[in-house]
Amino acid sequence: MAVFLTSISGILVMLIMIGVGYALGMRGWFDDRSRSLLARLVTQIALPCYMVYTITQRFTATDLIAMLPNIRYPALSMVILLGIAIAFAQLFSIRRKHSGLFISMFFNSNTIFIGLPINQALFGEASIPYVLIYYMCNTTFFWTVGTYLIQRDGFGETRLDWRESLRKILSPPLLGFLLGLVLTLLNIRLPQFLASDLQYLGNLTTPLSMIFIGLSVQKAGLSQLTLGKDQVLILLGRFVIAPLLMWGILVMTDLPALMKEVFIIQSAMPVMTNAPVVARLYGADSDYAAVMVTETTLATMLVIPILMMLLG
Repeated sequence: MAVFLTSISGILVMLIMIGVGYALGMRGWFDDRSRSLLARLVTQIALPCYMVYTITQRFTATDLIAMLPNIRYPALSMVILLGIAIAFAQLFSIRRKHSGLFISMFFNSNTIFIGLPINQALFGEASIPYVLIYYMCNTTFFWTVGTYLIQRDGFGETRLDWRESLRKILSPPLLGFLLGLVLTLLNIRLPQFLASDLQYLGNLTTPLSMIFIGLSVQKAGLSQLTLGKDQVLILLGRFVIAPLLMWGILVMTDLPALMKEVFIIQSAMPVMTNAPVVARLYGADSDYAAVMVTETTLATMLVIPILMMLLG
């Protein structure tokens, strides 16, 4: 019961902030341009600062060297999930114009925009390095295989642009993580004033992320949410198959219990918020992707307490 109450408390923290974003969207405080600005503040300012501060202030070089090889576990789960998603797309006759998006949304999760604040609320600061390990793997898969699949749905030439994919993978949050990693491995300590600045800016990550999600839910409109074949299969993939697969991979390992819990929670996060943006860029069905982002984000609030209770 204590685990359930803790998870409910963590989710309520998220829901209240999402509710604030939804209410502000209803009142017309944010247009498309200001929503984009909010997302950029999170991804290009707050998150990189948060990662540099967290890595350099809370971990040693020994800690990081011991943790990084464990990226193989989320990588294995994503490869298997990719195979399952391709099989499902064929087996259930997903429409050709949606098949790439379907597969991408099935096996990639929102590990940073939602995964980071939820894990932080549930497990505290100790979960952050494990969140980042999963994030490194997930973002690499999304900006290579995931983007290729989405591009295949649209009007663009189907090809994998490695230069562009590398630029996307090396996003500001990941660069912040890598910078923190280098500073820690070299035992370089930041001046106190700079560390404080990074901490203040990094603390914007969770509230701004949750407000942005609330704005996105309000913009998509609750009336557009349906439970067709595609939606049910993606919900099944994100919230049942992915965490069960991750649990099956980890159950016989001797990894720390917290790392296992974080990896399982990360595997059960909603669809990547970048999916509608990439879909629009390549002429795929961005509305289809936006609805799935909204539905899976809302479903997360119900799924996480159940997962926490099972993990407890």
